[in-house]
Amino acid sequence: MSGELPLAGISVFELGSNVAGPYGTWILAELGANVIKVERQGGDDARSWGPPFWQGIGTIFHSVNRNKQSIEVDLKDPREVQALRQRIFDEGDVLLQNLRPGAAKRLGLSAENFLPKKPELIYCNLTAFGAEGPMKDRPGYDALVQAFGGIISVTGQKGQAPARCGVSVIDMGTGMWCAMGILAALNRRNSTGRGGVVDTSLFETAMAWMTFYGLDYQVTGEVPQGRGTGIRGVVPYQAYSCSNGFLIIAAPNDRLFAKLSQTLGHPEWAEDDRFLNSPQRDRHHEELNKMIEAVVVRAPREEWQAKLDEAGIPNAPIQSIKEVLEHPQTEALGMAQSTEDPKVKLFGLPLSFDGIRPPLRNTAPSLKKNMHEKIDDGERN
Repeated sequence: MSGELPLAGISVFELGSNVAGPYGTWILAELGANVIKVERQGGDDARSWGPPFWQGIGTIFHSVNRNKQSIEVDLKDPREVQALRQRIFDEGDVLLQNLRPGAAKRLGLSAENFLPKKPELIYCNLTAFGAEGPMKDRPGYDALVQAFGGIISVTGQKGQAPARCGVSVIDMGTGMWCAMGILAALNRRNSTGRGGVVDTSLFETAMAWMTFYGLDYQVTGEVPQGRGTGIRGVVPYQAYSCSNGFLIIAAPNDRLFAKLSQTLGHPEWAEDDRFLNSPQRDRHHEELNKMIEAVVVRAPREEWQAKLDEAGIPNAPIQSIKEVLEHPQTEALGMAQSTEDPKVKLFGLPLSFDGIRPPLRNTAPSLKKNMHEKIDDGERN
């Protein structure tokens, strides 16, 4: 892209591992920050999370650590920890840590060790259950917090075995909150010169995602249940089985429902007392969804897509990642960015500036043994 990336000149140290912290610093790296990933001896556990592997490293690690550099530090060696501490003092604008609870303080790498002498530093803590409360020292992972935060309770079909969200929505969501908090703190620093501490956690992210479910329960006293691809209060708005696959059909208001009824060959549905408005359709959602599926299952999804598109009814097929990667819309957006391997592309940042997406500058870094060695921002594996 033309000119400097938005965070060019900002130096970020990541004391993180797995997905949540690295996803937050990945966002900053994509925006142009110089992210130095500090890894314990042997490296981030995610390096070995596989199969599959690419270039000898787990694909999960590649996906959240592109455009970074890495240094390996023996956190059990006080001399190496002191050298790391000094380097952060000398170079750091931002430090993000998601070490096990208490580890940063024990190592002398907590906010209290930096801010008195370097008040302009922005220090971000990412924990599992938050900075306060009886569980503040408890570790956690994405699936555990999807469960504890209630997300799994509303995912999947009512009465069937629990199902987690298929992507690490808690880890990546928390990384996004980290990035947003850091960006807000950088903006404040521009006017005040003062850094400070940003705190977030996996559990707080889960609660943020459960917003209307929390209000629903408090208003009604009814515990929400899973509805598969559907959602409460908006019907029809879910996947229906066509003769060759599933198609999401969205007709969430009276106008679109009337159009859908006409397109499906049953204009009388729009006049049926059971389906006259959104609350009624929700009240009778099971019978309405069965009626819709009994019609759409007779033809392939491509045929229904054409008819629904012509009628102006939003719809989308449930695609595999293979179909997503091969779709011309994916190609047009340039989200999948080429690597040195012609068979492999990595997804970029879902943001563009002046019509240009931040580029892939380097793939996930190899471990660097010499912490004092200066790192070339353009270096590749």
